[in-house]
Formats: sequence, structure tokens, C-alpha cells
Amino acid sequence: MFRSLARLLPTNAVFTVHPFQLSRWLEEAWSTAGTIPEFGPRTAGALPFLGSDEIIEALDLPEPVAGVQPPLASGISAITPDRFTGSVFAGTVPLVWDHLSYAYLIECTGIIEVMAEVVRRFAVGESLNTLSAQGTQWVRATEELFFRDPPLFSIGGIVSEVRPDLRVTRLNNYWRMFALELPHAIPARWRRPGYVDQSWKSDTGGVNTGFREKWTELLRQVWLGFENARNGIGPNATDREYVAFLCQSLRELMTARRQGGQLAREEFVHVTTMSWFHLTVESDTPIVIDLKAEATNPADRLAKIAQRVGVTPAPRARELFELSDLMSALLRAIEVGLFDNGADAETLYLPIAGNEALVRDMNRIIDLWQSATGDRVKDRAAGTAAQPLRLPSVAAAPPVTPPPAMPTPVPAGSAGTATVAATSMNGRG
Repeated sequence: MFRSLARLLPTNAVFTVHPFQLSRWLEEAWSTAGTIPEFGPRTAGALPFLGSDEIIEALDLPEPVAGVQPPLASGISAITPDRFTGSVFAGTVPLVWDHLSYAYLIECTGIIEVMAEVVRRFAVGESLNTLSAQGTQWVRATEELFFRDPPLFSIGGIVSEVRPDLRVTRLNNYWRMFALELPHAIPARWRRPGYVDQSWKSDTGGVNTGFREKWTELLRQVWLGFENARNGIGPNATDREYVAFLCQSLRELMTARRQGGQLAREEFVHVTTMSWFHLTVESDTPIVIDLKAEATNPADRLAKIAQRVGVTPAPRARELFELSDLMSALLRAIEVGLFDNGADAETLYLPIAGNEALVRDMNRIIDLWQSATGDRVKDRAAGTAAQPLRLPSVAAAPPVTPPPAMPTPVPAGSAGTATVAATSMNGRG
């Protein structure tokens, strides 16, 4: 979300906006989500991408009567971001925030652990460079927005006695939607009750344990489609209806977790959080310059900052940053049923006029996922069929025994350091 706001303001101006205004802007962004036009046809009976058409209004601020200003408007100006207008941000347009997969992949880079240590170092001592004025604004806003309890009654207020730790809440939400864990352990300094005993896996009522299997099979089948796209003669093992079935299966898994608007608010908060940190390293922002971490891509900037504070980011951070946007867009499209029939499904891999960007993105997703996770989606064992004998089940019942997680968490460094395990998403390094 903050990356969307940054595109509406002068360069780096979003980091100079007061955190109070930014928190109020999130309320405005949430409220406009209810007016987003649907993109693509919805299949009969399919749920909207948030699981309920009523969830935005149910959690929104009260609508003011005619002639009355909305309560606590952000007052952000696109022309003079350092001034308070007293009104709703005029540049706010209906925004489709990223899929929960975006938050998961960005967090897998280790960026939260790195930036938490940056903020902590500036808060408790003088072990880092002297900050510029804009760097000071970034540190203040980051601590206010993401490392303290949110303001009362805000849309971001998903911290309470019943879920006191945002880190653990994110783990719970990733687990429910994808049955995936992070590739690194939470550093000892930040661990709270509920993390070590993994109680965040309890009382979920439903976990998409089949997500990774179906996702990787979809990528494998799309790659098979690439291999056979130009076959003029000979057999073609590509089955567009099977690709469509996999898309339907993924859609049903995800919408099962969204019934009644479940996870909509949490997804909004997690995506918002990760977009702030992603935006921070997406270019040579003031805090990046203050930390002497200028580079040509987010992963290299993150690595330089991490080195300054003794933290190790994910070795495949570059792939994860690039994959986050692409996978988010694809899963959003799958959730609204854009590939639920064979004719539409084959646009994922067949070079048809008008779908060049989609085919290019799918190819890149396959390359990035394989490199980041170690899942060899381009390979098939000799003698195995292109498709399995039986179609995969679409059931998403809660697991009796938790399946193997995508990563293998490694204990964080000793003596309260903020060391992140230097493992890839499958623990291979």
C-alpha cells in the first residue's frame, strides 16, 4: 500500500509524512477498497477477492453526514506532503492491495529482522551513522507504525491480549493460507510466548496443507505448456483442462480461508507493513544513504544494511523481491476465476496476441520460484506421466499431523543477537 502512495507523491516524500497522517491514510485506503471495480469475470457462486462483499463496510469508519468532514482525515497533500490539509487525501483512489503471498515472500527476505535491528540501534545508542533529518523521520515513522501497538480503533489494530505479537499473528496467517513457515527463526530478542511452542498452529480450524503441492504442480504444467507450445507435429502432453483444474483447486483453497471476510483485515495489515520496508530498499532512500548502503537493487541494499547491524538476510532475497509482485498478481487473478476454464488457462503458456506480458510473467515466476525454493518444477522424473493418474483433492481439512514446512527454521544467533538463518526457503542455503 505504501508503494502505491509513494507513486502519488514526490520522490521519497512518503517518508516525510507524519506517522499519524500515514495511519489515518490507511483508514482511507481501506474504505476505498469497497469501490474497486471487479477485474475479470467471476464464475457463478465465486466469492469476491476479500471473501465477503460486506467486510470493508463492516470494519470501516462511520460515513459522515453531508457537509461534515470524515473523522480524523489524513490531511495528506500530494503537492505539499509536509502540510496538513484537514481533508481526505485527494489522490487516494481505489487500490487493490497485494495478496498475502506478497507479505510472505517479502518477510522471507529477512527484511523485518534487519530493519528491526536498525531501528533498535538508533533507539538505544550511537553504533550507527549520524542520521539526516529525513533519516530521522524514517526511524520515527517506522517505530511508530510497526514496532508499537497501533492506535486504538484503527484498521491496523490487530494486536490485543488475545494476539499480543504481530510476528506470531503473521506466522498464523501464513500457515492458514499457505501451510508455509518462514525460512528463518525469529531472533531470540524478539521471541514471545506462543512462538517456540508453535501454539499459533492451534485452533485454526482449517489449513491449506495442499497449497504448495498444487502451486508447484501448476507451475510444472505451465512449463510443460511452454515446452510444447510450438509443437507442429508429434505428441503434445499439455492438458489445458488440467491446468484450469489446478487453478480452480487453488482458488477453492484460498477462498475457503476467506469465508465471511476472514483474513481480509490481517492481509491488509501485513501487506501494508511489508510494502513500507520494501519501499525503503527499493531505491536509494534517505535511510539507505545514511547507512551507506546505496546499490542497484533491493537485495543488495538490504545485504549492505544487514552487514552494518550484524544480521544475515536470505541468500535468495533478490529472487524473493522480484517474485513477490508477480506471484501476488497471479494469485489475485486465480482467486477471481480468470483461469477456471481451459481456453483461459492456456493463455498462461500459449503465445497468443495480447497475452505476451502474461506469458513472460509466468516464465519468470517459474524461474524465480525454482531458484528461491529449490523446487525443480522444470524437471520430471524419467518414465513418469505428464499428469498424475488421479486429480488432486481440493479439500482443505485441518491437518492431523502438520506436514513438512517449506523452510527448515534454524535457531537465531545467541546472546540476543538478531541473526537470521542463512537458509533458502527450503533450508538448503
